[in-house]
Amino acid sequence: MRGPVVADCDMQRPPRLPRSNPGLAEMLIAILTDIHANREALSACLAHAETLGVDRYVLLGDYVGYGADPGWTIDTVIGLVERGAIAILGNHDAEVLTARSRMNEVAQVAIEWTRTQLDASQRDFIGRLPLTVEQGDMLFVHANAWAPDGWGYVTGPAEARRSLEATSCRVTFCGHVHVPELYFATATGKVAGFIPVAGTAMPLSPQRRWLAVIGAVGQPRDRIPAACYGLLDDSANSLTYVRVPYDIASAAAKIRAAGLPGILAIRLEQGY
Repeated sequence: MRGPVVADCDMQRPPRLPRSNPGLAEMLIAILTDIHANREALSACLAHAETLGVDRYVLLGDYVGYGADPGWTIDTVIGLVERGAIAILGNHDAEVLTARSRMNEVAQVAIEWTRTQLDASQRDFIGRLPLTVEQGDMLFVHANAWAPDGWGYVTGPAEARRSLEATSCRVTFCGHVHVPELYFATATGKVAGFIPVAGTAMPLSPQRRWLAVIGAVGQPRDRIPAACYGLLDDSANSLTYVRVPYDIASAAAKIRAAGLPGILAIRLEQGY
């Protein structure tokens, strides 16, 4: 387990990032991942992003699993996609559509329960989600670029290098790990990473290639219970990791009321 991210969990609204090219089309993009059927967390993040005037949403997968509101979450994602959002398939989403189990016992119990909560149209939506989307010099993927459907984790510089070498895109955005981290490759090929400070805009220098692991909306695991999402200013070429407090007690109570494993509620309360 990594150490905690240094962040202000009470931060309500980071300043809007400066535009480097005011004469060009401006785009502020919210990047959300690992929502895990957590209605309270997703609602809080979307409301927060709206106050910032976000222009577009990118959703990196794992909309279901663990949490108690999978149907509502999928319907919300469908609505965002209808308004222009990008949505990527996650491993928990894919698991809903298969009888094969590749997950631990707790995750599998949640997936089996989730299957009973989704209707045919919601499952059809999941089945049509892509594994990756490229937009300009950016790659969006749930887990990694080297084998998007293998669901391998980027947990250090070695995996970050492998992912960066698998794509020609300058910046890769992924989730899956539930812990925020930002990796970069220098012109000489050295790859290093660091834990970003929430609320601080980090320039994505064009002299480097980047891999941003966006923290989880619905089940953070960095010992900070507040939801996490990324805020990309593609005009200023900068990325901010945002932490948003939400009604954890309600989300945890729903998990217990649904008869899902109690550890899933505890993880929300303790952020691990």
